[in-house]
Amino acid sequence: MGKSEDESKEASRPTLIRPPPDDPSKAAIENSLEVTELAVIAPNIFTNARQPWHPPGARGIYGGAVIAMCLAAGQRTVPSDFLVHSMHCYFLLAGSAELPILFHVELVRDGRSFATRTVQARQKGRCIFTTTISFVREGSSGPRGSQVSHASSMPIDEKTGKPCQPPPDDYDGEPELVRSGPNPFQSARIEVTNADSGRPQDKRTRQWYRAKGKISAEGGQQAHLTALAYVSDSYFIGTIGRIHKLWRFPFHPEDFGKLPEDLQERVRALLEWEGQGGPEDMVGRPEIGMMVSLDHSIYFHEPAKVRADEWMLSEMESPWAGDGRGVVTQRIYSKDGQLLATCVQEGLVRLEKNPGKPDSKL
Repeated sequence: MGKSEDESKEASRPTLIRPPPDDPSKAAIENSLEVTELAVIAPNIFTNARQPWHPPGARGIYGGAVIAMCLAAGQRTVPSDFLVHSMHCYFLLAGSAELPILFHVELVRDGRSFATRTVQARQKGRCIFTTTISFVREGSSGPRGSQVSHASSMPIDEKTGKPCQPPPDDYDGEPELVRSGPNPFQSARIEVTNADSGRPQDKRTRQWYRAKGKISAEGGQQAHLTALAYVSDSYFIGTIGRIHKLWRFPFHPEDFGKLPEDLQERVRALLEWEGQGGPEDMVGRPEIGMMVSLDHSIYFHEPAKVRADEWMLSEMESPWAGDGRGVVTQRIYSKDGQLLATCVQEGLVRLEKNPGKPDSKL
């Protein structure tokens, strides 16, 4: 007997449980990353409450959403005074935005100072992502004066010679293509330092970002940490493309003039906002054939001090690329210059074999 139309719709729904209405007392990022426990199925299993974002042109859902929801699920299984200090993640399969995600949390170890969890994200029985997360109990290391301590300083602005300063609180400079999307974060233009250097390893990209709205008291520090985990994947492996000036759009730069004028304006604004200059500067540059993340690590240095709804500075660089892969490191600073987190990502980077060929992708 075949399924009814209603049953078919239910089977293809992107969440197991009908999504709740957005809570207006919470920031957009809190609503986006909400997970629901499925205690009726088994202990320590969670699922996404809302459909995750699938970036246009991407193979699957935004990786930062899976990272953050795995952290949200893991946090639900440790005491409230345990905060995440590290995550080590692997992207295994492209996630679908049309299917529910189940987050299986394994309670690996519970100690007096540290707790360890492994979380697998699964769709249709297949593991699409896995992470091991370590939590530390607040205050377990003793008073600060009794600890070894140092941290990198806020980067220096090339133009002013002083530490980088955040955008104004009323900043509204995102291009329409970015502002009109479902992104729960607001971000400023990407700056590329040493842009004229012929050595990609000497370049840095810098960008300020913050969660839109105010993260609620109910969400607590855990909500700030999942928000940081979410945004840590933004433009990460794409740093390879920026420091090498690789063309990433689904048409050749030589064909830019064939686009409708309104689309030309949007692409030009996006390129400038990403620190890549104009499309004329990209003519003849290598084109990206495939770029996907393979693994992702986050070290939360000051988990109790993260305020994801205030401006944070991300500085990225790449010490190495080769053999079809690239490694990017990222430091995330608070607006007052404290180093909040260090992240590392390796990704697959393949160039288009026949860039600029006559059969245009337009």
